[in-house]
Amino acid sequence: MFAKRLVAVSTLIFISALPLKAQAAAAPTPVIKVYGNPTITDAGKILRFALPAAAAGIALWKNDYNGFYQLAASYVTTVGITYGLKHVIREQRPDLSNWQSMPSDSSASASAGAAFLWRRYGWQYGIPAEALSVFVGYSRTQAKLHHWYDVIAGDAVAWGVNMLFVSHYHPDSRYHIGFGASPNGVSVNFAMNM
Repeated sequence: MFAKRLVAVSTLIFISALPLKAQAAAAPTPVIKVYGNPTITDAGKILRFALPAAAAGIALWKNDYNGFYQLAASYVTTVGITYGLKHVIREQRPDLSNWQSMPSDSSASASAGAAFLWRRYGWQYGIPAEALSVFVGYSRTQAKLHHWYDVIAGDAVAWGVNMLFVSHYHPDSRYHIGFGASPNGVSVNFAMNM
């Protein structure tokens, strides 16, 4: 029943958008100047999604389902915050194509994967991922799609969200030590899985 309603609503939205599409097709196509090296730009476009996908793959390879869910939560939050800020800040891109430069959602996407790998699995995974994330930022600035500070802002959003959502990975969960405090006192807990 729900699927039928979803299809019906999607069809209505599609049909209602047809006049807008026809109107846009009738409008003259603006000339867009391409800046920078297109190979570098295309590599950055691929890596912005490949880094979070690789991070998800590593989490699943390690059977780290908690890490996978933490990555999903941090990635969705990062992308949501950057898209929201783009519409609030409204900074013009260096190529003057539109007013959605700040913060860089591409660098935030790549940095979300890199920050997850660093925070969850350590510097051994984090340094190579962060190098690729920096390359994504470079690809956006050399193509004049973002200012350097847009890239840094996107990275800062991703790292901040990852600091909130992602915990360190502990593969050996045989022993667990926990500490607690309440108004009645403090406790130390020790658990051992057999």
